[in-house]
Amino acid sequence: MNSNAYGKPVPPKKDRREQARESARLMREEQQKRDKRKRLFMRGGIGAGLLAVAAIVALVIVNSVGPAAAGPANMASDGILLTGDGSAITATPTKALAADAKPIATDRTALTGTANIAVYVDYLCPYCGQFEATNGAQIASWVTAGTATLEFHPISILDSNSAGSKYSTRAANAVACVANYQPDDFLAVNTALFASQPKESTTGLTDAELAGLVKTAGVTDKKVASCITDRAFASWLGAATKRALAGPLPDADIKKISGTPTVLVNGVAYAGALDNAATFSDFVTAQVAAK
Repeated sequence: MNSNAYGKPVPPKKDRREQARESARLMREEQQKRDKRKRLFMRGGIGAGLLAVAAIVALVIVNSVGPAAAGPANMASDGILLTGDGSAITATPTKALAADAKPIATDRTALTGTANIAVYVDYLCPYCGQFEATNGAQIASWVTAGTATLEFHPISILDSNSAGSKYSTRAANAVACVANYQPDDFLAVNTALFASQPKESTTGLTDAELAGLVKTAGVTDKKVASCITDRAFASWLGAATKRALAGPLPDADIKKISGTPTVLVNGVAYAGALDNAATFSDFVTAQVAAK
């Protein structure tokens, strides 16, 4: 048996051929596995991964929920409705949802001639972050101008992807706290959360860091910080997530949430590219025209 330049023994030629064939076989099998995983994630080609997001939900067996608790004020529909008057965005006030009470769907009878946009988001979901980065500013401009309304529904389906920290619940609880105490700053906090969005499989921001982020975004009510660290609306959020996953969704052409983001415009689910602002704008225009 010969030696190579590093002093390691070289096997006979026959053995080397067998080792090469075995190595090639293992490489082919590994490549086949990679190709299969890639096909699973890329199949369908909708937007930037809507089907992949739906697959995420298959990993979520319903979040564990503690004792029933009241929801935040201004979120009686399990969401917060934002409208504009040409110069500013404000939240529509509602009473807090009582413990075990059913949500009250937003009355849209007076919201005619506008694009009524509803978004269901998980603050750990990278596709939600992509949609926000692409469309957040233009949606905010429509709402400010009064040509659109925006109803945000925070849910938590990705707690298991945050290294045990339950970031999805904690981040959504933070915006619920803002909705309860300083609702007109909800959109600013939503934007800040996505700008600081952690990667999946990391713990994300601590409760103290979430409170700091909310303060930096403009929230001055001191009760918000303790609401965040106490996770005051975590139980309500679990119930709201269950409702979104089970359905039925109000004013929607789909029965329930199967992934995030789920975006509805005048009740019609958006199935286009998440990373193309022009495509979403065209969809919004079409739904307003159809109305």
